[in-house]
Amino acid sequence: LVGGRMWHWASYVTRPTMTIYRPKGRNTGAAMLVIPGGGFHAVATDLEGTEICDWVTQEGMTCVMLKYRTPQVWPRVNGKQQRPKVLLGLEDAQRAMGLLRQQASFYGIDSNKIGAIGFSGGAYLVANMSNTEQRTYAPSDAADLQPPRPDFAIIAYTARMLDNSKGKNNLDLQPWVKISPKAPPTLIIHAMDDSVDDIRQPLAYALALNDAGVPVDMRIYAKGGHAFGMRPTGDPVTTEWPGQVNQWLHNIGIIDGG
Repeated sequence: LVGGRMWHWASYVTRPTMTIYRPKGRNTGAAMLVIPGGGFHAVATDLEGTEICDWVTQEGMTCVMLKYRTPQVWPRVNGKQQRPKVLLGLEDAQRAMGLLRQQASFYGIDSNKIGAIGFSGGAYLVANMSNTEQRTYAPSDAADLQPPRPDFAIIAYTARMLDNSKGKNNLDLQPWVKISPKAPPTLIIHAMDDSVDDIRQPLAYALALNDAGVPVDMRIYAKGGHAFGMRPTGDPVTTEWPGQVNQWLHNIGIIDGG
């Protein structure tokens, strides 16, 4: 249970989909690609998907929920986890971004204001999108020739960033985490008491982005745990982070109004 209600997921996804939700009321022209978490075993379709889109569309943005291919096993070599050579979820996210850019006018979207928000494993995918322009699949049409990098990135309780083999006080990134100075402005949201993904995970990523000259903001809360989504609970993060995102988007010029 999260916020007193069960959450649901999709697994054994072989055909990725992107579901588009139009903005309610005014259209700011901005769009948000929502990438749920699920540990690469599943996709948390409501808690970190449709419920996020309910909020995004109320803010005057187009919301696109990605259901990417799962499960995908991360192999282990000598007991250490390795990143798959081909990350299916990343391919699906890049394809979705290309489609959105190519069809921006049809959907009423400003092609320069298309960002991404990810949760847990989905946050890792957003970080990957932010730091690479390469695709691991052959282009199939004009959409695959569009830039796959988001114009802004929101990272919520990210994982798989920190090289834990170097000790608790280490803030070195895993060798598969590449940082680009072309990464977009990034907002990171995390709870100090996250028992699944330690606070050092986003700290390491934030420091690396900062060192590369990428604008990065952080909103750290004492309580909230992991996978809190945006269902109201006794932890302030669950009701406050959407407003923080809204203000940040205003600060970086993506939407008008606070």
